[in-house]
Amino acid sequence: MPGSNRTPPTRDQVRFCRSIDGARIAYATHGEGPPLLVNTCWLSHLQHDWESPVWRHFLEDVGRFVTIIRYDERGYGLSDWDVSDFSLEARVGDLEAVADDAGLDQFAMMAMAQGGPVAISYTVRHPKRVSRLMFYDSYANRLRGMAADDIELEDAFDPLIKAGWGRPESNFRRVFSSMMIPGATEQQMRWVDDLMRVSVSASTMVRAKQERNNADVSHLLPQLRVPTLVLHALGDRMNSFEHGRHLASSIRGARLVALESQNHILLEDQPAWLRFQEALLAFLRPDRSAEQSVFASLSDREREVLTLIADGLSNTDIAARLEISEKTVRNHTSNLFDKLGVWSRAQAIVFARDHGFRD
Repeated sequence: MPGSNRTPPTRDQVRFCRSIDGARIAYATHGEGPPLLVNTCWLSHLQHDWESPVWRHFLEDVGRFVTIIRYDERGYGLSDWDVSDFSLEARVGDLEAVADDAGLDQFAMMAMAQGGPVAISYTVRHPKRVSRLMFYDSYANRLRGMAADDIELEDAFDPLIKAGWGRPESNFRRVFSSMMIPGATEQQMRWVDDLMRVSVSASTMVRAKQERNNADVSHLLPQLRVPTLVLHALGDRMNSFEHGRHLASSIRGARLVALESQNHILLEDQPAWLRFQEALLAFLRPDRSAEQSVFASLSDREREVLTLIADGLSNTDIAARLEISEKTVRNHTSNLFDKLGVWSRAQAIVFARDHGFRD
């Protein structure tokens, strides 16, 4: 069951890849199970998320039943800050780079908040690579349905961000924290206040925000032909529930799950967080079952060999450990490669690691 007292997943190691324009994008992988690529929200920092009283439960709880691949957007967190292009095209390129560098042939994807347009664009371009698509408090067009005075307020924030974002005191940033998690404790609020300052510069925040508001991929929604789950908080003050309704009603066969919360970021002690996990686990169950059937097809000896390959042992070492000939090890290796759909030792190691294989 989600939220059980199982041992938390091993924390990840950060890796880097190059986007199409050369920008370095930081990404990390952890967890057990089929891959879930998280098209991240802007409030992320791979180095700090594990210590977060706001994000840590997401990493631990969801990482118990999927392998999470997450990344910092260009200009944010550990990714390159010295970039000037924050267009939708550049952000799709970042997602493509992460998926390719992580070796993901097919994967489920979750679009968080402003990640929606990027995930939609990627899925339309690469329909065979995305097995399932999820949206969490996200949208296809952020300004859709927004009143004229609200758009004016959006624009008015820009000079204020430039003046107040980087200040050590958190008074200005608290405006955004209060909108994101009105139900948070003071400790959680302070952590989000500080994360904003270390995650992104004021100038990048303004430019990226303007580009995100310009992105509109509503016309692509009817082209999606992938199982889709839309999760959205009813009282979200950052992206209204109407955005979730629009996504679900425009994507063929999509399911909408309304979460009883005012928080843009669900907190660990909320009933809505348990509901989120239950819906996500049920939605991903076919992928988990398919993966488990692959491992189930391995013989006991093939499972032993795969475990030792994943531990880095050579054929000679495996033969000695199992007291069999090297030729027999090679035969077992060839058979398990065929069953796993890989064609090299390195790929077998990555498959075993990223899919949470256990003997």
